[in-house]
Amino acid sequence: MSVIKIKKVTIKEINELQKIGRQTFYETFASDNTEENMKKYLDESFSITKLTNELNDNNSEFYFATIENNVIGYLKVNFGQSQTEIKDDKAVEIERIYVLKEYHGKKIGQLLLEKAIDIARKRNAEYIWLGVWEKNHRAINFYRKNGFVEFNKHIFKLGNDEQTDIMMKLKLTNINSFE
Repeated sequence: MSVIKIKKVTIKEINELQKIGRQTFYETFASDNTEENMKKYLDESFSITKLTNELNDNNSEFYFATIENNVIGYLKVNFGQSQTEIKDDKAVEIERIYVLKEYHGKKIGQLLLEKAIDIARKRNAEYIWLGVWEKNHRAINFYRKNGFVEFNKHIFKLGNDEQTDIMMKLKLTNINSFE
C-alpha cells in the first residue's frame, strides 16, 4: 500500500470533507438505521454551513488521512468549550474518526487515533474522551484495545432516533515522566 499521510483540513477542502463525512457515516450506520433518520442526520450534520462553522472554530480541528492525495478517512478533535459534552480544558474530545470501508483493517484508524493522542499531548491534556454507539462493537473493541475505558453514557440523536453512546476515555501519561 502507498504512503498514508495525515494532514490538517482547510476551508478550501470543505467539499472533500463533506463527501468523506457523509460517505463514511453512511457506510458505518446505514444498515442499522432507517433511511429517513440517516438522511436527516447527514443533511444536518454535514451541511456546508455547519462544516464551515466547525472549520472556522479555533477549538476544533479536522485531519484527512490520504493515499496519493485521495481522502480515505478523517479525524475531528475538539478542545475547551467546543467539546460536545464535557468541556474540560484538560481534555481533548475525539468527535469523529471514520475510515472508508474498503480501508478497514489497514491501520488507518490507528494512525488517526495516534494523531489525536499527539495533538492532546501537545496541548498538555490529561485525557482524551469520546462517545461511541453501544451497537458499534468494532469501534468499542478498537478503543478498548488502545486503552480507553468506559466511564459514562449519553444520548446521541440520529435523525429522530435517540441512541445510547458509551463514553470512553484514555488517561494520558507523560512518557517522559519517571514518577
